[in-house]
Amino acid sequence: MAISMTNFTTDQFALLALRTSVITLDPHNILATNWSTTTSLCNWIGITCSVRHQRVKTLNLSNIGLSGIISPQLGNLSFLVELDLSNNSFHGILPQQLGSLRRLKLLNFGYNKLSGDIPTWIGDSHELQHLILKNNNFSGFIPLFFSNMSKLETLDWNDNLIEGHIPGEIGRIPNLQILHMASNRLLGTIPLIISNIPTLESISFTNNSLSGHIPKEISALPRLRIISLAKNQLSGTIPSVIFNMSMLQEIDFGHNNLTGTVPWDMCHGLPELELFSIERNGFTGQIPSWMQRAQNFVFPT
Repeated sequence: MAISMTNFTTDQFALLALRTSVITLDPHNILATNWSTTTSLCNWIGITCSVRHQRVKTLNLSNIGLSGIISPQLGNLSFLVELDLSNNSFHGILPQQLGSLRRLKLLNFGYNKLSGDIPTWIGDSHELQHLILKNNNFSGFIPLFFSNMSKLETLDWNDNLIEGHIPGEIGRIPNLQILHMASNRLLGTIPLIISNIPTLESISFTNNSLSGHIPKEISALPRLRIISLAKNQLSGTIPSVIFNMSMLQEIDFGHNNLTGTVPWDMCHGLPELELFSIERNGFTGQIPSWMQRAQNFVFPT
């Protein structure tokens, strides 16, 4: 349980609890040698303190090879704004006590070995802007906690074991820019409501089991640069309105069940296009010679 004190000592106890939980799993002895009570914790590696209160504002221990569980005492860092433990080997579940961190703007646990369901307490983090859980072993269904996350800009859950349908509630995140859920176990159709997020810049649902058509409503997204829907079970034709999206840089529809003809001439309307991949589908018709000479385009096979 989180203790009631909220001062400098509280922060020190919370960090020392984390050090204790990984003390034998700190291969470079970074915390063992640097996190010493003989120096101010604001000088510890990975720590940034707020100027006014001298409380821990940022905890960034990414890329240092730590292993173990995430200490629940981190929930006592009540001034924490950024928590980045990415690129380590933490395992187990995310402790519920982290739900007390109501100032969080960045939560990055990418590239670890964490498991269990996506915890519902994340939905109470109303200040959260970046939620990165990619490359872990999270499972279960996508929770319905997005209605109160109006400041969220990045939702990156690539490479997990998440299953079920993509809930329409995701379409109610008004400032979302990055929506990445590639390489999971998602099924069903792509919800049309995501076309209501005018800030979306990148969508990736690659390598799932999504079915149905590519929604033409996606063309209503004025800032979309990347749309990656490869390796699913999508069918039907490519909506011609996609080729009116002048900001597009990458289109990847490869390895689906798409059919019909490709409106090659309309590719001239995509001046920023760098990648156009549609291989392993059921398209018909000839590829124009000018297109065959283009670089970074992967054609039907």
